[in-house]
Formats: sequence, C-alpha cells, structure tokens
Amino acid sequence: MPFFMPILKLVIFLITTITRTAILYFFLTFGIRIMGKRQIGDMQPNELVITLLISEIAAIPLQDTSQPLLFGIVAIFMLIILEITVSIIALKSNTMRKLLNGKSIVVIKNGVIDQNAMKKVRMTVIDLIELLRGQNVFDISTVAFAVLEVNGDLSVLLKAPNQPLTAKDMQIKKNQEALPLPVISDGKIIKESLSALEISQGEILNKLNSQRCRVCDVFLMTLDRNKNINLIKKRKDT
Repeated sequence: MPFFMPILKLVIFLITTITRTAILYFFLTFGIRIMGKRQIGDMQPNELVITLLISEIAAIPLQDTSQPLLFGIVAIFMLIILEITVSIIALKSNTMRKLLNGKSIVVIKNGVIDQNAMKKVRMTVIDLIELLRGQNVFDISTVAFAVLEVNGDLSVLLKAPNQPLTAKDMQIKKNQEALPLPVISDGKIIKESLSALEISQGEILNKLNSQRCRVCDVFLMTLDRNKNINLIKKRKDT
C-alpha cells in the first residue's frame, strides 16, 4: 500500500489541476464574452487593465492548488462587474469616458504636423511616419487630417486630389454589393447564413443537385445575395 501512495497523490493532484483549469477556462471565456468582443490592439486602457488583472488572478489558483478556487472566481467576477459598470457610466458621461480612455487628437492638419499635439501624446515624427506608411501614405503633404485614436490607431483623410477614384466619381454603375457567406461548412448547412441571405434549405439542395453534389461532399460553399456560389468539395481519400 505505501508503494501506491505517491502514485495516488499524483493522480489526485492531476485530477484537481485539470478540474480547476477547466472551471476557470469556461468561467473566463464566459466573462470575457460578457465584456465584449475586442482584440487586444482595439482595447481601451481600462479594458486592457481589467484583462491583465483577470489573467493574473486566474493564474494564482492554477499555480497554487492550496488556494480556494472560489476566491479566484469571486475576484474575477467582481472585476467583470466593475468593468461593465464603468462602461455603462462612460456611455452616459463624456467626462468619465475622457478620464478613462482619453480622447482622439489631430496630429496633422492640411499637410502640416501639429508639433504641440505630438508633444502631448509623446509621439516622435518617426512613429508618425511609420503609422502613415501603415495606411499606405508616404507623403505628409497629401494628408488633409490625421487623427490619433485613443487605441493608438491613426485615421487618415487624404486631400481631395490625392483620394482614390471611386465608381461614383467615374459614374460607373455597379451591381448591388453582395457579401459571400458560408452556407455549408464541412458537410453541414449553416442555418444562420441561410437566414441572413433569406434563402431556404431547399434552394441550397437544388443548387447542389445542379452541381451533382451532396451536402456531405461539400467542404465549403459560399453564397451571396446575387446568388453567386463558390463550391469546394471535400478531398477524397486515396
């Protein structure tokens, strides 16, 4: 019996760790989902702080199994409530929104860099040029306005002569814009896409019949409102 005690302790430790990890994973996923869908680069300062705090708190009960899991869950839950509350207040109060997130600043006006604004945001000219290149702008004199957003992105409006031509400028009539949506993925029909396209499952099956194909044979099928389809069949095992 003493021989099996270390093995038994190891098994119990592994089961405990896996269970605690799974619980925290699903709880954190649910919490982040409530907070909203943003990538790290698009987060406001307060959102980034909350995310970092949550990750740190979640790591404590994972690393130290002697810590009650409930304490970590309660702390994370309180941070999520705090973030949602602050976000609601920020929606109602411009002062709170500016205090938490700051405000956008115009750094280029009519092709001229605003040096005072650059000092306020502590941005160098090299940083500005790099951001402009990211917007495919290589000549500052062609910029009507450049606004540094609170998330660090640079929004650029070119002067009228330097703006790209559009179909409206050239008086070209185009068909109505149509976004292709996946209607079949890995042999399964996506009902949400059918609802968005206002098309029935029967119509999809008819299109597949015309292609001499079954639903289970489709790897990916996209369809737009103009009824244009793109069909990729599954590869057959050789």
